Amino acid sequence: MAHHKSALKRIRQTETRNEHNKYFAKTTRNAIKSLRSLTEKTAAAEMLPKVSSMLDKLAKKNIIHDNKASNLKSGLAKHVNSL
Repeated sequence: MAHHKSALKRIRQTETRNEHNKYFAKTTRNAIKSLRSLTEKTAAAEMLPKVSSMLDKLAKKNIIHDNKASNLKSGLAKHVNSL
């Protein structure tokens, strides 16, 4: 257990940030799953910019790596174009 006030505060901050990051990462993963499950091109094309924006925001905040966001966006764009 931490003995310094600053260490205790750091533990509290880390827990809060972890929950915050988990929430946004999970929300984005669910959006990706729902986009991949779509079979209608118009609906998928409408949803693609929203999901791409979510991925960009996660990458900007270092929740996921920039390259991972790019790879996911590329795969989703290919999926939408193949419909």
